[in-house]
Amino acid sequence: MLSHPLRVWQINLQPHFGGGEVYTAFLTRALARHGVPSTLVVDQRARFWSGLRLAPATEILRVARAENLLPRLPRERCWLLAHGPLPAGLSADGRHLRTAIAHMPPQGRDPRAYERHDLVVPVSAWVLEGLRALNAAAWQEPLYGVAEARGSSKGELRAGQVYDFDRRKLRDRLLGWIYPAWLALRGAESYRRRPGLTLGIVSRLTPIKQFPRQFEILLPTLVQRPGVNLEVFGAGGFASVRDLQRALHPLGGRVRFWGYQENVAAVYAGLDWLMTGLPEKEALGLNVIEAQHCGLPVLAVAAPPFTETVIDGESGHLYRDPRQDGGADFARLLDALLAGKARPDPRRARGHLERFSFEAFSSRVERLLKAVREMFFPARR
Repeated sequence: MLSHPLRVWQINLQPHFGGGEVYTAFLTRALARHGVPSTLVVDQRARFWSGLRLAPATEILRVARAENLLPRLPRERCWLLAHGPLPAGLSADGRHLRTAIAHMPPQGRDPRAYERHDLVVPVSAWVLEGLRALNAAAWQEPLYGVAEARGSSKGELRAGQVYDFDRRKLRDRLLGWIYPAWLALRGAESYRRRPGLTLGIVSRLTPIKQFPRQFEILLPTLVQRPGVNLEVFGAGGFASVRDLQRALHPLGGRVRFWGYQENVAAVYAGLDWLMTGLPEKEALGLNVIEAQHCGLPVLAVAAPPFTETVIDGESGHLYRDPRQDGGADFARLLDALLAGKARPDPRRARGHLERFSFEAFSSRVERLLKAVREMFFPARR
């Protein structure tokens, strides 16, 4: 262990809360365990950071935009670690060690995103495959996330806000005033599981999940099986929520939208199965590993990254991509579940879940830190 102190400048400028922000939080704790504190650079509009379990030594620096960080950096060489590609002004500064966590698969994205990075760390083997195809300077071990679900399984769930409003848009600014008032006047409904089979979405409602496209295909299967209900937990942009609501409209009262929830553990406890979105734009899916950790099995498309995070028949079931067979394999699986097919308990797949423990994550971070120190202090190896 080198005696020279090392501090990391973690950069996460996402204005809305999601899996990448949960990942950032447990990364501060793993780094701190190995003696590396974080300065966490965040969007000044993001107010959720104080509610996350950051390492106690974490310093939060709020900025309006990435350019505001440049004059705040120390003159001496420092370690920059972005969640996603580094902003252009930072990646161009060769004084510093320029690294990033790749939270999105590069497949189908801008191939130049990770140019001028000294090291890019993938969160799954699927992401690593994309980085290799780009000849990026990739860390060759997936830095899988941690299966941590906030809250208590016995907590109460009440309807929350469904929309993440973009305050740069006039429409969203107006809705940002009207919608919370309407929600308060209506009164927050409490969640109760209904008779039948309960499928659940527990996710930010974002385009990468491709939920509208997925349910356009699966809708006939769901409509024809009245014993199946769908509960949607999570918030998203106005267009994302609107498109999903349109796709699910024929289900009528069998689908309910519950909005953002703090107590995620209670959400998982109130479902029979977690449903993922379509696979190829997904990097890992913290909700997938969280659900299994809480004992909730997963229904997912049989493709990366879900083939990394779900053990078919042990922690859930994998089915053929509905874009390939029109949803026939999903229909077959759903009929088997309705007929009483045994539901696996993911907690019995201990070796599988161990890959997503904090201890395993901390060990992977320790190996990454060894490489970072050798890059940062090349003369002191």
